Amino acid sequence: MALAAATVPYELRFDAGRVCLDLLSTTHPVERLDSLAPLRAWITGSGLVPPGCPLAHADASWLTGFRELRGDVGELVRGYLAQETRAYDLALARVNDIARTAPPAPCAVRGEDGSLVRELAGPPACAALLAAVARDAVELLTDPVARAGLRQCEGDNCPIVYLDTSRGRRRRWCSSEVCGNRERVARHRRRAALSQP
Repeated sequence: MALAAATVPYELRFDAGRVCLDLLSTTHPVERLDSLAPLRAWITGSGLVPPGCPLAHADASWLTGFRELRGDVGELVRGYLAQETRAYDLALARVNDIARTAPPAPCAVRGEDGSLVRELAGPPACAALLAAVARDAVELLTDPVARAGLRQCEGDNCPIVYLDTSRGRRRRWCSSEVCGNRERVARHRRRAALSQP
């Protein structure tokens, strides 16, 4: 399970393969974006902003915006996987509308050691960060190769959708360390129970 160092207390995952899919993962097993602290940690951990970027200006409207976008992206992705694309026109319109906003403007500056590091030209606006996630969803859902790699985790009761980029596209779980390990333990227990006299 990929965890960002700054986000360990919130148990946020960044292993779904795309920023928009990582946002979907914030609902499992419970709501992870329940306050501003985990939202700020998710924004930084997802790479939407460079480490150390100040997000003190984030307010409750950011939580609402990210949760609403998460719902729309989830409807599009799950609709695609279920081959039920007729019902998601409203979600598609909302994601397209959010994607129209310009994402945060990056700039290269000299770091303490003289190497170039990425910073943002100014404090990021919520709409700009939402636009970056929405654009990622648009790119994912309009790229036939990437879209073909969308998978629903085969773990028991795991709703996480991930991008399968494995060789042969045979990945079965959102994370080998999480759901894959649970499956291996369950398989071992079943074999042990069958071998008991």
